[in-house]
Amino acid sequence: MLDVINDILWGKILIVLLIAVGIGFTLASRFVQFRYFGRMFRILSASQAFRRDKHGHLSSFQALLLSVAGRVGGGNIAGVAVAITLGGPGAIFWMWVVGLMGMATSYLECTLAQTYKTAEPNGTYRGGPAYYIARGLGSNWKWLASLYSVLLLVTFGFGFTALQSYAVATSVDDAFGVPVLFTGVAMAIIVGLIIFGGVKRIARVTEVLVPVMAVGYLLVAIVVLALNITRIPEVIMLIVNSAFGLEQAIGGGIGAAIMMGVKRGLFSNEAGLGSAPNVAAVAYVPHPANQGIVQAFSVFIDTLIICSATAFTILLSGIYDPATTADIGGVALTQAALAEHVGEWGRSFVSIALLLFGFSTILYNYYLGENSLNFFSRQNATLFNGFRVAIIALCAWGATTDLGTVFGFADVTMGFLALANLIALIMLFKPGLRVMRDFDAQIAAGAEQPIFDASKFTDLDIDPAAWDIEPEDLQSRQRAAAASPSSS
Repeated sequence: MLDVINDILWGKILIVLLIAVGIGFTLASRFVQFRYFGRMFRILSASQAFRRDKHGHLSSFQALLLSVAGRVGGGNIAGVAVAITLGGPGAIFWMWVVGLMGMATSYLECTLAQTYKTAEPNGTYRGGPAYYIARGLGSNWKWLASLYSVLLLVTFGFGFTALQSYAVATSVDDAFGVPVLFTGVAMAIIVGLIIFGGVKRIARVTEVLVPVMAVGYLLVAIVVLALNITRIPEVIMLIVNSAFGLEQAIGGGIGAAIMMGVKRGLFSNEAGLGSAPNVAAVAYVPHPANQGIVQAFSVFIDTLIICSATAFTILLSGIYDPATTADIGGVALTQAALAEHVGEWGRSFVSIALLLFGFSTILYNYYLGENSLNFFSRQNATLFNGFRVAIIALCAWGATTDLGTVFGFADVTMGFLALANLIALIMLFKPGLRVMRDFDAQIAAGAEQPIFDASKFTDLDIDPAAWDIEPEDLQSRQRAAAASPSSS
C-alpha cells in the first residue's frame, strides 16, 4: 500500500506540481533566480548578512548554513549514485534542470516565510509554511496549516531523524567496524548537548560544521576533476546525449533518465517541500526578498555544485558500467568510484562525509520538528524539552534498527507535506510577486539595500513586530535617500 501511494504521489501528482510551480514562478518573476544570481553573493558579502546577536537575531548567513545543513545529506552521495544507476548519466542533466527551476520555487517559499514570520520574545523569529498558510490564506485555511505542522513533525522531526541516525551508524560500521550501538549513543549525547541550547546553538554549530563538510567534499571532487581534466568534456557530452536518449549507455531509456533526474533533484534540494522555509524565517533581513535570494543560492549549492561533484566522481571513474553498476548500491558506488581516483582512503572519506552530512541533517530535522510544535504551543519549554529527549532517544534507537518500513511511511507523509505546501504556494503567488516587485522597484530606484516597509502591506496580516528594522539599516536608507539626486 505504501508503495502504491508513493508511486501516485511522487510518480505523478507531485512531479507535475513541483515542475509547474518552478516553471510558473520562473516565468512570472521574469527569471528571478537568474536576474539576481550575482546579487546572491553581494547579499552574503554585506555586513548585515553576518551580523549576529547584536540585537538578539540570527544572521542571514547563519540561516543559509542551517538550510544547507538540511539540504545537503545522503541524497548528495547515495541518491546521485542511485539516479545514475537507474536512469543513466542523463538523469544528471534533468537533475540540473530541476535544480535551476527549484531555485525559483525556493525563492518564492522562503520570501513568503520571511514576509509572514512572527517575532519571539527571545529575539528570534518563527515562520514557515504553517505560518504563511494561516496568515496568508486566512482563518478558513488554518486546518491546512495545522495538518502541515503535524506532517512536518512526523516526517522530519521523528521519521527522518531516526533514518539519518541509521544511515550514519551503518556507514561508520561498514567503514571503521564501530558497532552501530556505540555510534548511536555517541550521536545521541552530542545531539543532546546541541539541541538543548536552542536554535542559536544549532546555528553556531552549523556555522562551523557546514563549511567544513561542504568545502572538504568539494576539494576532493576538484582533485578528481584535475586528475581527469581531459575527460571532462567527454563526460558532459555523455550526460547531455543520454538525457535525450542519444546514448546507448542509459539505464532505462529517456523516460528513466527524466524520472530519476527529476526525483533526485527534488529529493535532494527540497525546493517546494516547505522544509527550508522554516529555517529561512529565523534570520533578520531588511527585506523578505533578501532571504529568498539567499535560499535560492542554497538550492544551487546543493544540486548544481555538490550533487554534480558526486556525479562527476562516478562518471569519470572506470567503475560506472550500465551493464554491471546496477548490482552496486548507492553509497558503495560512490565509495568505489572515489577509491579508484584517490586510493582506498576514498572509501573512508565518503563514510566520514556521510557522517557529517547526516549529523548536520539531524540538527536541521530537530529544528523543523520544534518549529512545528511551536505553531501549536508557542514557546512551551516543557513541550520542547520533551521533544528534545525524544530526539536523543531516536538517535540511539534509530542507529540499531532496520527502518525500511519507516522510510516508506516517511516518504508518504513527505509527499502529503509537499502537496499541502504546493497548494499554498499556488494560492500565494500574488503576494509573493507583490513582495518581489517591491524589492525590484527599490533596486530600480537606486537603493543598494531595499528596506521592507510593513505598513504598506497591512492587508497581508503581517506581524509588525517581526519587521522592526534595525537602526543600522534605517540609517543606511536615510543616508542613501539624502545622497540621491531626487532628494536635493
